[in-house]
Amino acid sequence: MAKKSAIEKNNKRQKLVQRDANKRARLKATIADKDLPMEERFKAVLQLNEMPTNGAKIRLRNRCEVSGRPRGYYRKLKMSRIALRDLGSIGQIPGMVKSSW
Repeated sequence: MAKKSAIEKNNKRQKLVQRDANKRARLKATIADKDLPMEERFKAVLQLNEMPTNGAKIRLRNRCEVSGRPRGYYRKLKMSRIALRDLGSIGQIPGMVKSSW
């Protein structure tokens, strides 16, 4: 099980990303638009820099929804390899059978 503080920190970042997503997208579009004057684009860069760093999507960490483990994460199932194996062994995941030979 992962540290509760690390899981909560990531949850806080997810909320910030969702809250600021539209504003960040607008500012990035303004910065990328070459038709606008340089001063306006520079203001957009400054506004983007003033926004909280944890609100950037790149700061999110994929974590297992079962255990909170950050590594060995399967995106399709939203869980780690260890949780997947445990749940698959006891028959909690439909269609998955643990093979052994």
